[in-house]
Amino acid sequence: MNATNSPLGKPLDRVDGMLKVTGQARYAGEFPEKGLLHGSVVSSTIACGRVLSIDISKALAVPGVVAVIDHTNRPKIASYDEDYEDADSAEGSPFRPLYNDRVLYSGQPLALVVADTLELARHAGSLVKIEYETDDHQTHLQSVKDDAHEAPAETPKPRGNFQAEYVGAAVSVDAHYTTPNEHHNPMEPHASTVMYQADGSLEIHDKTQGPQNCQDYLHNVFGLEKDKIRVLAAFVGGAFGSGLRPQYQLPLAVMASLKLKRSVRVTLTRQQMFTFGYRPSTLQRLRLGAAANGKLVAIGHDVIGQTSRFEDFTEHVVEWSGMLYQCDNVQLGYKLAPLDVYTPLDMRAPGATSGMVGLECAMDELAIALGVDPVQLRIVNFAERNGNEDKPYSSKELKACYEQGAERFGWSNRNPEPRSMRAGRQLVGWGMAGGVWEAMQMPASAKASMDASGKLTVSSATTDIGTGTYTVMTQIAADAAGVMPEDVTFVLGDSSLPTAPLQGGSFTVSSVGTAVQQACRALRAKLLDAVRMAHPEFAVADMEEVGFGDGYLHIRDQRFSFGDIVRDSSHEVLEVQIDSKPDEKREAYSTATHSAVFVEVHVDEDLGNIRVNRVVSAVAGGRVVNPKTAGSQILGGVVWGISQALLEESHTDHTLGRVMNHSLAEYHIPVNADIGEIEVIFVEENDTIVNDLGSKGVGEIGIVGVASAIANAIYHATGKRVREFPITLDKVL
Repeated sequence: MNATNSPLGKPLDRVDGMLKVTGQARYAGEFPEKGLLHGSVVSSTIACGRVLSIDISKALAVPGVVAVIDHTNRPKIASYDEDYEDADSAEGSPFRPLYNDRVLYSGQPLALVVADTLELARHAGSLVKIEYETDDHQTHLQSVKDDAHEAPAETPKPRGNFQAEYVGAAVSVDAHYTTPNEHHNPMEPHASTVMYQADGSLEIHDKTQGPQNCQDYLHNVFGLEKDKIRVLAAFVGGAFGSGLRPQYQLPLAVMASLKLKRSVRVTLTRQQMFTFGYRPSTLQRLRLGAAANGKLVAIGHDVIGQTSRFEDFTEHVVEWSGMLYQCDNVQLGYKLAPLDVYTPLDMRAPGATSGMVGLECAMDELAIALGVDPVQLRIVNFAERNGNEDKPYSSKELKACYEQGAERFGWSNRNPEPRSMRAGRQLVGWGMAGGVWEAMQMPASAKASMDASGKLTVSSATTDIGTGTYTVMTQIAADAAGVMPEDVTFVLGDSSLPTAPLQGGSFTVSSVGTAVQQACRALRAKLLDAVRMAHPEFAVADMEEVGFGDGYLHIRDQRFSFGDIVRDSSHEVLEVQIDSKPDEKREAYSTATHSAVFVEVHVDEDLGNIRVNRVVSAVAGGRVVNPKTAGSQILGGVVWGISQALLEESHTDHTLGRVMNHSLAEYHIPVNADIGEIEVIFVEENDTIVNDLGSKGVGEIGIVGVASAIANAIYHATGKRVREFPITLDKVL
């Protein structure tokens, strides 16, 4: 398809939009089944100890209750005596629901009540009485920071002589920052509907970011053959990392289904959404040293993060400080402190969202100490190469992000003096920060098939967690095959489809999209072969004489519709399956997405109320396949960044070891009234190395740097530097 009528780069409406807004899109907890049973989880009320007894007699006496399953009567699960892994597992021994009498954290599932209706199951669950032997627990990161151990993740090795250069620097910053626990709260809670089949096989609708990961997990845990497990996730109501690992409702639903030989659904309550993975709190120390001209001579970033007693969860928290700016003397440290909590989990831009808070706030503090503009300081320290890997970037239009973002925002009108800008009783602050996220690509497979009506069907076992995967894959397929987008059906969310990685890390377009592109190009070649077979005069046609577009193959002065080619080929369909992997040419380069975020805040001088009035986010993410869905990703990331900066925090009562604000009434996130004007700019960035599409993905980058920019704007407005997030009005006052 030629560039003028290619669907790539066009703001195509979501192809699944109509199904969603009319309620026809079914989610994991919505599939009907005759005789379906409902499970309700009974959670622990202590943080550490042992179950002495579970009295289920009153629950079983409720008419309509079919079973109560706990560690004493669960079915035998062979793998519970071995270690097993899922694709997003952490170092250590994964959590096993109903494994034994040990209580490892507050909210741990201790029993599953199964009944004819959800209401009956929940009521009966309230009648289960559990006696405990309680042990001392620790859930406070500050209290155990001195006991932290090195994280198993490979932190980039030190380079140069940080200590000497830092001590000798003309200007230095030494600051501590803290970020809190944040819990996943996607619109759709986690649910699994297990359809028990007559032959003992299971068809499962699960809220997941990877159907094949769930299939592998169940195969490993329950010893079921993979052909007896089919996992489906056609629609996912937001995930942000919460569906990367199978959550405990899945094994509990399968356990009940296998034990009872019935179909079972288990849905977690909103409160139970606070009883599994989350973004872990961090304690950060940033040390920056600079010459008088602003050039960085030393960067030190040390972080302590929290983890569970049974797994060492690690994320890339400090790496960004070694790569975003040019500096020859860098020392990075990352430790973990185990607590009596569940294992943390990847959450939108994991590691970068937290780590960049420290780096970008410290850069603002350095700019003030030097008396230079924060944008200018970043330009002076622009890095052509990734210092951690000592590789050049495949592309890096970060300077253009600074320039275009600053121009659109009106940054040149900023008075650098804190408390100098006002709007009536409101102090006005302008702040900015940079952002970075790795542009990864994973192996992936896709199948493309053309039928006799000229309709193209493309499939891969990826998911669409609300990012627009259905739509962008339709655009990529239409462009690569030479058909109109309305003639493409993209099928996903099924473990039986061609292999795909987990949907996360902003690598779905580059991974699955590349496979889709290659499969559709291979299908075009098959269509051409079919024409050559049917028309010998074209057997030696030069490829320059061949074109594809609008559902036709053009060759010399003739054209053949794809549908006619299939009909004449004596096949019902022509199809191709392709296994795609990253190109070797990537290995010589570092690949990353970059951004620059500019923020205006208004702070009420008397009340301390903070409002983010406007945001400009300039993003360099390679080729943008669909600016409408990509723009929505950045908008959503900015809103979450506002939440991270000002509102979002899981409050733990350390006496009880329990999250207290475990509801959407008390877990504060922004509403429409909290959000001002947000403008997204996609900076042009051509990258021929990252993949054939030239796309880097934008799912994660939208949130990175936003909280830092807001914190920097609050300092500019008030003259007060708050280093403990979220920045609530009590801290400003």
